[in-house]
Order: sequence, then C-alpha cells, then structure tokens
Amino acid sequence: MIALLFLTFVVAVKIYKKSSPNGKITVYLGKRDFLDHLDYVDPIEGVVVVESDYLKGRRVFGQLTTTYRYGREEDEVMGVKFSKEMCLAKEQIVPSKNKGEMSPMQERLVKKLGSNAFPFTFSFPSCSPSSVTLQPGESDSGKPLGVEYTIKAFVGEDADDKNHKRSTVALAVKKGKINLEVTLDKEIYYHGEKVCPCIIITNNSRKTVKNIKVYVVQHCEVTMVNAQFSKFVASMETREGCPVTPGASLSKTFYLVPLASSNKDRRGIALDGHLRDDDVNLASSTLVIEGKTPSEALGIVISYSVRVILNCGTLGGELVTDVPFKLLHPAPGSIDNEKAQAKRKAKPLERSRFGKQYTNDDDDNIIFEDFARLRQESVDQP
Repeated sequence: MIALLFLTFVVAVKIYKKSSPNGKITVYLGKRDFLDHLDYVDPIEGVVVVESDYLKGRRVFGQLTTTYRYGREEDEVMGVKFSKEMCLAKEQIVPSKNKGEMSPMQERLVKKLGSNAFPFTFSFPSCSPSSVTLQPGESDSGKPLGVEYTIKAFVGEDADDKNHKRSTVALAVKKGKINLEVTLDKEIYYHGEKVCPCIIITNNSRKTVKNIKVYVVQHCEVTMVNAQFSKFVASMETREGCPVTPGASLSKTFYLVPLASSNKDRRGIALDGHLRDDDVNLASSTLVIEGKTPSEALGIVISYSVRVILNCGTLGGELVTDVPFKLLHPAPGSIDNEKAQAKRKAKPLERSRFGKQYTNDDDDNIIFEDFARLRQESVDQP
C-alpha cells in the first residue's frame, strides 16, 4: 500500500481592521496605501460591520477627511490654529444608498462576515496632494507637519451629525506616488542596435518595489479589419537594486536588442517581408508624412515602445509605463548603413545552398540567386 501525501499551499491576504471604543462598529480595509497613477488613484474599498440591534433606527456614515498641518501644534495659542481639516467625501453606508459593484476583496469579506457587513468605496479627488510628513526635531512634541488622510465611520442621525468617540472608527490611510521616469538616449534605433532605457525610481509611497521588468513591445494595427495586438520582441526581468523600499530611489540603465532571430517560430511577429532567414529583420516602424496620423496609413501599421513594469507585490500591484521609439533601417549611403553592410558581409556565405555564380576578385562577390529554384524548393518542402 502506497501512502500519498498532498500538500496544499494557502495564500494569506492581509486585511486591516479597527473597532470603535464600544466595540459595536468595525471597519475592514484591504490596504492602507493607495497609489497615485496621475490619471487616477486607487479607490478606498472597505467593509463596515455593525453589531446586530445596535443602530435602532440610526444610520452609519462614512467620511474621507484630510488634515493639513502647516505649523507646530505647541505654537497654537489664543485660539490660533496651524492646521486645517477638510471633508473630501462622505456617504451613508448603513443602510446603503449606492448599490455599486463590489470588488473581489469586498465580496469575500461580505461573504465571510455575514449579513451585518456593508461595503463602501471612497475616491480621492483629482489633484489631491500626496501624504507627506515632515520629520520633527528632538524638541518638537506635537503632531508633525504635513498632509494626512483619514477614513471615518460613525453612527448618527444624518451625515452632518456630530460623531461620538465611543461609536466612531478612524483609520489613517496614505496616498502616495512611486515616481517612475524612463528615458531613451535617442528616438530612432536601427535594426541590430541596443535599445538603452534609463530608469529612475523615486519611491514616495509605503509600497516596496520587488522587481523590475523591461520589454521592447511591437504594436501591430491591421487597418482593414481595425484589429490591434502587441507582442514582446525583447525582454528581461531583474531584481538587481531591489527591493526599492519606501523613501529609497534607484537609477539604472538596461540594454535590450530586439531581433527577428530571437523570435523565430513565434506567431504574430511582424517581419520586413518574407526574406531569407539570414536577411530577415523585424518590421520597421511605419512612417507617415507630416499632417497625417499612422491610423490613416493602409496595410499593417507597425510601432514600437519600451515598456517598464514595477512589481510591488500581490497587494501593491504594478506600475506600468511605455516610451515610444522608432525602429528603422539606416538611410542608404549613411555611416550607419555602411556599418550594417559591413556586419552583413562578415557573415559566412552559404554558397552550397543555391546554384550561384560569383567572382573571385578583390571586390565584393556578386551572388545570383535563381528565383525559380527558390519557388521550387518552397513547393518541395512538406
């Protein structure tokens, strides 16, 4: 008899919770740090649990508030305050008025916590400042200067009712940014050249960058059927310089070479026509005359970009940015074209593959290829 041992790996998800002083209300949040992506900010998604028969006709309201402290607390005398508190958003949570879609985390919590669990969602206003705290000196005893955000849940008759500390929950949350700057040393690269993205990371959030992924992406647009798709033609992943912890920064240059030879047998990769294996290149970027857009071109429109992805872990998510560039052949007669020709001549000539005639003088050999024979060989292949 053979005994079999099965191992099950369970991925734990951290949930933050806080209860009111009287223990009647509890707030659950999936995270405390919310990333500012410039065009949007991660929403604040949570769940409120109220003890049965506690409300007795009252309601539970939620608020997103910010406190801007611009002076020392110990200097506040004669009613002068050096801080300002503002309510950025508020809504009724119990009973809920907004029956919006729940996130997967909220669905799991509501299912686990039962019928007394009520989801809520708050959004940061556009252009709201990031959370910043100025480090206090040794002689400072009050609250530090800076900007902070708080989520509040309280019991009351209406949203403007003065909340009581015994039935109020307040959780500090943070809105922060991971600044990712990606630059290229030039706009146009020639086939076979190294693409050199320089990456600068400044971590002003509480999240940690675990690793970095860099890709060269080929974008194809088939104009006749209005179809678009993208393929990675060069890639790398590294943990060098990581983790980038909160408050830290990293500057690093990566080198990638997008080649057709590195993408053989990959379906959907666009090539410069159907040529011999040793001559083939990735399709060049589509160029258009001034005043027109690439979408007005016919056929298949090709473009390229460098994509950088910062992995901040399971809960932190990813930060992604793209920088476009052009991949072209060097102009005939240019120095870059002469270099490319020199590299091509350095490759051994496969003279036994086709019937060819060539001269043996000191000049470049002239090779004649029989197109009829090429067609015949393509037909004979299975």
